[in-house]
Amino acid sequence: MAQRTVLVVVFDGVQSLDVTGPVEVFAGAEHHTPGTYRIRTASLDGAPVRTSSGLTLVPDGALADARAPHTLLVPGGSGTRAADARLVDWLRAHAPRAERLVSVCTGAILLAAAGLLDGRRATTHWAYCDKLARDHPAVEVDADPIYVRDGAVSTSAGVTSGIDLALALVEEDLGREVALSIARHLVVFLRRPGNQAQFSVQLAAQTARREPLRDVQQWITEHPDGDLTVESLAARASLSPRHFARAFLTETGMTPGRYVDRVRLEHARRLLEDTGDGVEEISRTSGYGTPEAMRRAFVRALGSSPAEYRRRFRPAPTSP
Repeated sequence: MAQRTVLVVVFDGVQSLDVTGPVEVFAGAEHHTPGTYRIRTASLDGAPVRTSSGLTLVPDGALADARAPHTLLVPGGSGTRAADARLVDWLRAHAPRAERLVSVCTGAILLAAAGLLDGRRATTHWAYCDKLARDHPAVEVDADPIYVRDGAVSTSAGVTSGIDLALALVEEDLGREVALSIARHLVVFLRRPGNQAQFSVQLAAQTARREPLRDVQQWITEHPDGDLTVESLAARASLSPRHFARAFLTETGMTPGRYVDRVRLEHARRLLEDTGDGVEEISRTSGYGTPEAMRRAFVRALGSSPAEYRRRFRPAPTSP
């Protein structure tokens, strides 16, 4: 098996975890299967850089001296907000030579500035998705998933999602069992699928200001298998269905139906990941009623059936 070089670009203001998270994954893979990865870091001139948290990173060398790698990884951080034009120029000229181009967090902004995301689907940290879309209209920005893979170019959302993307790349290179072994070693319980939302539904939706609506949100979360029709929820809030639906959307940013759908999907997904419960039982306790209704919801939202989701994202049982 040919050794793959992973070159990580570093610069002043880089987010340290954007660098160290993926590096730990690739280093774990190298430790697990020696000879698979050679990890290098490089700054523009080879000098040490200061991260956004104040740590100093000493790179292996200068970008000018780096050979075209198998995987070029561009992290994010505050240093991307006023990026060095020389770094953008280097990416424009040299990044296409890499077999795989990867960004973490706002590293996508550097790739976009170099024209490397034009015509591609991409993501970044949720707080910068609007900026990325506004400044680079040729990029199809998807603010929801934790990472997006479009051909040889992969972009990930904020910080820890770089670990998820790196695990996906290792799985592609070395197989699922190696990736899961690394995830367990790093105490990352599971590799999250790329189309998982950046937020859980409770974080993605705003918390309602009025207490009756907050109580309804909590009720939905605690009773995904309950009667969650608009009429029932409105009665719980002592509002008319029309008033309730309008107030819920205004205060949470989601319709009641959308909120219920996401709560049920998240509940089912966690049971598939964390338990050995059967699909029929999970479909019932998550409020879908039937396995077929749950299957349709999973295919629509995640592009896979519940059985396929469990197979890919739940660790295989280990022998005693």
